[in-house]
Amino acid sequence: MADSSQYSKGSAARQGLANCHRCHLLSELSAKQCPRCGAPLHLRSTHSLQKTLALLFTALLFYIPANMLPIMTTRLLGDSSPNTIIGGVAVFLEHGSYFVATVIFTASVIIPMAKIIAILWLCYSVHSPDKINHYELTRLYRVTEFIGKWSMIDVFVVAILVALIQLGELMTIEPGIAASAFATVVILTMLAAHAFDVRLIWDKLEDS
Repeated sequence: MADSSQYSKGSAARQGLANCHRCHLLSELSAKQCPRCGAPLHLRSTHSLQKTLALLFTALLFYIPANMLPIMTTRLLGDSSPNTIIGGVAVFLEHGSYFVATVIFTASVIIPMAKIIAILWLCYSVHSPDKINHYELTRLYRVTEFIGKWSMIDVFVVAILVALIQLGELMTIEPGIAASAFATVVILTMLAAHAFDVRLIWDKLEDS
């Protein structure tokens, strides 16, 4: 069993130890490879910030058409009615479906943008000269990573409506190009959260 005095030396990285990114075994970095699974050992994810920012800025590019273009088109008795995300929310509000409108607006507008801002803040905090609470930043990362997948609810709603409402000439619903753009935004933000190495936050704390 390790002597308690070892914990006063700082992080595992300062003691020459690395956590395997595949099986999570703590091993000597000098071994170069994990003794359990054989994966290459490295202290931190390679180019973590660069990958995260690249994915985020790409997500921002897709976020514009995802909100500006129609996410679905309703054809009723031959008349087409394209709806954007905000337009769809407005339709639900007009019909008194306040709960559905709130859920879609939160999942499709607030959560994706909040997630992008949160990850940008995490990237900034790594090199920020300010003293930021590292425990709060870690909690922010965990919450951001957890809620990311729930942004897909709008895509699921469109998919369900397209599958269920196919009444020939009477009424049909077709997905719009914004549905693909929005799904791309959600996937890219999820990949960005996964690419960010949260341990970089604690590296700064040790260096201060």
